[in-house]
Amino acid sequence: MANVALSEAEKTFILHGVEEDFRCDGRSRRDYRPMELECEIVNNASGSARLRLANTDILVGVKCEIDTPTSLHPDQGKIEFFVDCSANATPEFEGRGGEELALELADTLTNAYESPSAFDLKSLCILPGQHCWKLYVDILILECGGNLFDAVSLASKAAIFNTRIPKVTAAVMDAGEAELLISDDPYNCTRIQIDNIPILVTVCKIGDCCVVDPSAEEEQCSTASLVVGVSKRNNKCYVSHIHTVGGGSLHKDTMYKCLHLGVTAGETLNDALEKALRLEESRVGNKRKETVGFLK
Repeated sequence: MANVALSEAEKTFILHGVEEDFRCDGRSRRDYRPMELECEIVNNASGSARLRLANTDILVGVKCEIDTPTSLHPDQGKIEFFVDCSANATPEFEGRGGEELALELADTLTNAYESPSAFDLKSLCILPGQHCWKLYVDILILECGGNLFDAVSLASKAAIFNTRIPKVTAAVMDAGEAELLISDDPYNCTRIQIDNIPILVTVCKIGDCCVVDPSAEEEQCSTASLVVGVSKRNNKCYVSHIHTVGGGSLHKDTMYKCLHLGVTAGETLNDALEKALRLEESRVGNKRKETVGFLK
């Protein structure tokens, strides 16, 4: 995470504010900062989204390619995350300064999506044992203002929702191999179900209290944070992944509080995200545009 220089007096001020349930920006311990979400902003990607969470700015692009399934999972597709920390986000990312953080973010997302109940890779299979779709989720951190795990997971879920996978038909050749015919019609496509896709909720321990959506300044006042992966099963949220951040430790009672707060915040956040995505989809729509001139 980006380091912010704070004096001891500033840290004490933040700590007392959290204890009084009145943080520096006026939020309570359970409140998130304002968000802005845009979809379909990268023209040469299969899906894209940009999320602004206060001062944190994340851009995600998804590309689809045909690949060969693995021998262990011949009936499943693939998904791969790549995170790049822009040097403009913070001076600490200059050179190779952001590689460790980028790898941690990518590994956390990979582990959160690993469960079949969280993300159905079978929907990406074209022909078992022969062909499947592979999703490349490229994440660019444009600005770092705290709470990167939550912002990255929300932007990734929105980009996957925006992804359009071309329709594919298979024709069997004489040698028994299948030849794939990919539709070049941008409106003849399939969408990925995102209902069970997990989101990450960072619960930060400051003093004896736990807060969600920590700012960069609040992260400097914490010795340990818990990143909770929240997914859905039968319309009920549950914990699908846990990742600890920081060198401190958590008592078991504090761990239970963090998990409960993470699931509660994740359920509210997930409902708000899906509602916003459905509203944007209904506004923009996926209707075939009327062709004019020589395009007829």
